[in-house]
Amino acid sequence: MDSFIPWIGGKSQLRKVILEHFPQDEIGRYVEVFGGAGWILFSKERHAPIEIFNDIDGHLINLYRCVQYHCDELQRELRMGGEQILINSRELFSDFLGQLNTRGLTDIQRAARYYYLIRASYGANREHFSCSTKNLNLSLDRLPEIQKRLQRVVIENRDFEMLIKTYNRPDTLYYLDPPYFNAECYDGFSSEDHERLFRCIQTIRGRLILSYNNVPKIRELYKDYKIIEVERSNVLAHKKGYSSAYKELIIKNYS
Repeated sequence: MDSFIPWIGGKSQLRKVILEHFPQDEIGRYVEVFGGAGWILFSKERHAPIEIFNDIDGHLINLYRCVQYHCDELQRELRMGGEQILINSRELFSDFLGQLNTRGLTDIQRAARYYYLIRASYGANREHFSCSTKNLNLSLDRLPEIQKRLQRVVIENRDFEMLIKTYNRPDTLYYLDPPYFNAECYDGFSSEDHERLFRCIQTIRGRLILSYNNVPKIRELYKDYKIIEVERSNVLAHKKGYSSAYKELIIKNYS
């Protein structure tokens, strides 16, 4: 199953490779720490008897919870209360962007606006209109399918450190896809946060698989872990100065 939204740093291209490195034996708990578009979560019908999906973005988690519990109402809100087709519109995008943090919106109204901003923005950055001709209704029709997948998933909105401490057991598998180190599109995650994440990971009693950008700082931090170098295509390859592919890292604490 594919995700219903795009996301900055989403793992649509790497999910098959990442899944190849998942443990083959039984997992008691599966915890996706930096959820985003949930490409790894959605890649299987179920990873473990207990599944936890987390993200620090409150608007994103509100969207997931509305899909999980109020899917029909969310679809109606996005269709403006009827069967109207969801359109690409700069004016609508600007209106929704201005309304997102307005007081008085219901959770469903806020989720609908955030969903539209994700789908209609350039690179899913939720800030700039994409001027795209893509059909926004295709993923909207898939929301009941997504709701079914999320039925037994615990959805959290917590800082990674508190989340890891809560579910830290020997039978837990953590998948972590943090904002990449020194990447321009991740201004909210500092060098200190990367260091804090590393310290937190060292306390993990279960198993973990971590995806990161291939930079010396990360290689040095995780030099005592198993590091696998993988390559994926670059979506910006059509632009001058960008290579057709680049390397990323998969890091594990097990063989």
